[in-house]
Amino acid sequence: MEFKNVTVVKKANIYFDGKVVSYTVKFEDGTTKTLGCMQVGDYTFNTGAAEVMEFLSGELSVELPNQKEPLIIHSQATFEVPANSSFTLHVKSIADYCCSYAK
Repeated sequence: MEFKNVTVVKKANIYFDGKVVSYTVKFEDGTTKTLGCMQVGDYTFNTGAAEVMEFLSGELSVELPNQKEPLIIHSQATFEVPANSSFTLHVKSIADYCCSYAK
């Protein structure tokens, strides 16, 4: 996938002592995405807006709100996270992702 006519914020978003790094991409219609990479580890994120997480590579399990069983990802997968919630990722191999935010 390729994005055209976007603005990329040069300053990185750095989380968990540099183990999760992303860059913000802004679109002409006002929407925002982040493109990033996660090293092996366990990470809990809190959401303000609803998110759509698309993993492009990696092996991980995801604990989502209101789900009894974790989502197991081997390479590519997409899932939604509701606004004002949290989710936990257990990354077993380096994973890269695209996160889309609700307006």
